[in-house]
Amino acid sequence: MKSKWIFILVAIIIIAGFAYFLFFKRNTNNTTSPTPSDAQRISTEVDDTKDTKKLVETEISKFSTKIIVEDDNRDNNLELSASKINGVIVKDGEEFSFNDTVGNPTPDEGYEKAGIFIGGKKSKGYGGGNCQISTTLYDAVLKVDGLKVTERHEHGKEVGYVEKGKDATVVYDELDLKFKNNTGYDIKIYSNVTEEKVNVKIVKLSYEE
Repeated sequence: MKSKWIFILVAIIIIAGFAYFLFFKRNTNNTTSPTPSDAQRISTEVDDTKDTKKLVETEISKFSTKIIVEDDNRDNNLELSASKINGVIVKDGEEFSFNDTVGNPTPDEGYEKAGIFIGGKKSKGYGGGNCQISTTLYDAVLKVDGLKVTERHEHGKEVGYVEKGKDATVVYDELDLKFKNNTGYDIKIYSNVTEEKVNVKIVKLSYEE
């Protein structure tokens, strides 16, 4: 008789334990997994915080210089240097440096020997042609109120692709073209080389809702 009651008591304990397990597991799932309505609400809150402003580019200046020398090495240098200033953003208050942006025109960077001026005399050196890129940029900068040229040097001889006094020679670590952006807004530089010309365009960056 006593063993019968012990068996019944054990059975009750087992059933009660199983029922508690099922109840605990169900409540745990309910607290850790969001319902579909919760997931939808979270998604909506994230979407509400997204920045909906659109970047707008407005052309404010452009300048081109004609390529007057037939030289594959020079053309290669022109394209390399133009690609390095293409897409560069100069924030309001920042100063742009041609030499810092383009870097040292060495063979390791892909530059080849082409015509350069040394002391007013024509010679050949790595990066020959860079001055046409810096000159074209310089003349585009001059057209924008608020872009203040802080360093610029003339060649010792007329270059031919721009009128006298409108050129800007560069020599890495010696002569640079620099300007500071005092416009009140950020600007972006675009530059490319075609078969006939070097082109530079400057755009104003702004945001619209």
